[in-house]
Amino acid sequence: MEKDSLISLPLQISELQKVLVFTGASILSFFVPFTLGHPQWLVGTAVNACLFLGAVYLPKKYFLPLAILPSLGILARGLVFGPFTYFLVYFLPFIWLGNLVLILVFKNLFSRFGYIFSVVAAAGAKFLFLFIIANVYFKFSIIPALFLQSMGFNQLATALVGGLVSFIIFKFYGRLISRSPRVN
Repeated sequence: MEKDSLISLPLQISELQKVLVFTGASILSFFVPFTLGHPQWLVGTAVNACLFLGAVYLPKKYFLPLAILPSLGILARGLVFGPFTYFLVYFLPFIWLGNLVLILVFKNLFSRFGYIFSVVAAAGAKFLFLFIIANVYFKFSIIPALFLQSMGFNQLATALVGGLVSFIIFKFYGRLISRSPRVN
């Protein structure tokens, strides 16, 4: 089992490091949306960077919480600070699935096609999924047109930039690891 998780991760990290990465990504994924709320480009970029980093460094058992926490942060912000929008409630399961799509597409393509291609494919898959759902909701007059933008190209842009940010962090961390002595 441990051998499988090592093969699927680009860098070998200890169990403690996995817990620390998960904790850090979870805290950021929840509290960035909760505290900032807007602008979407900043919040979405930070959240997507956490999702990509989670896909790189963590085993699959951590993916579901990482996919769910960001939208719970936005929901909690609306409940605590207002204005609460019930339209978000309609999207919650699809946002969770969209985040999982991003993580899983990236994770499955990364070892075969490299980081950049995998980011673009995962961002495109998340964008298409959420944009199709938003269009269906709009056609049935469930949501206003405003949601087409926030669930459309904004999702693509923030996922791509989040992928770039995660790539920079990944490269920086990889350089730090390569300079430090190996502990066996």
